[in-house]
Amino acid sequence: MPSLSRFESERAWGPLRRLGSGILRGRAIRQQAMDVEAIQKAYRRWAPIYDITFGRIAAEGRRQAVALINEMDGGEVLEVGVGTGLSLPSYGAHLRVTGIDLSTEMLEKARERVAEEGLDHVAGLYEMDAGALEFADDSFDTVVAMYVMTVVPNPERVMRELERVTKPGGEVILINHFSQTHGVRGWVEHGLAPFAEMLGWHPVFPVERVLTAERLTPFEERALKPFGLFTMLRLRKSERAQAARLAEAAE
Repeated sequence: MPSLSRFESERAWGPLRRLGSGILRGRAIRQQAMDVEAIQKAYRRWAPIYDITFGRIAAEGRRQAVALINEMDGGEVLEVGVGTGLSLPSYGAHLRVTGIDLSTEMLEKARERVAEEGLDHVAGLYEMDAGALEFADDSFDTVVAMYVMTVVPNPERVMRELERVTKPGGEVILINHFSQTHGVRGWVEHGLAPFAEMLGWHPVFPVERVLTAERLTPFEERALKPFGLFTMLRLRKSERAQAARLAEAAE
């Protein structure tokens, strides 16, 4: 049987390849939608009891992150995954804080908190996907995401969005659980992995998954109470000129 030329092969197989590619993209989009729905469903269950359960466990991380931000001169702050707004009363009045969350039920509680406590420094609370932020480039001096990255279906995409909306020279602060590959804790995390959808977060989550944004450079990592289960990771967004020099040096 004579072999097909490259162009004849493309004519013969090209439509089938494109069809296959379209099917895969469609599956990916449906999977993304399913993941988002699973998150919303999980936090719909958590919303009524969040403050007295996970809210207490996560209190130390919130306290340290907000205290750090309050030491800054001011400016625009974005809190990704604001939840029921537990951290909002603790921000200084010299800041303008915007919060987003994917959960309608959580945001309802956050808005009630803002109204009841008269939190004038809160600029707005929006239902929004962290992987598709509806803000302009370079909008915020500080972006903080507390206990978010193990929840979202595509953390790499979220990190690119956090990078995009942070001003050059600004800071991204993550408070998160990063998994271990050894010891009792690693064994427990891997045992919990099949129940990620029910839990609403991913027990197995290596730190490398958040180190993917080209212009975000980590400069501090701090273990938090209780038992070092959570970590504060601080990253700074480089200036464009510096980013270009680093890219040239890597070539």
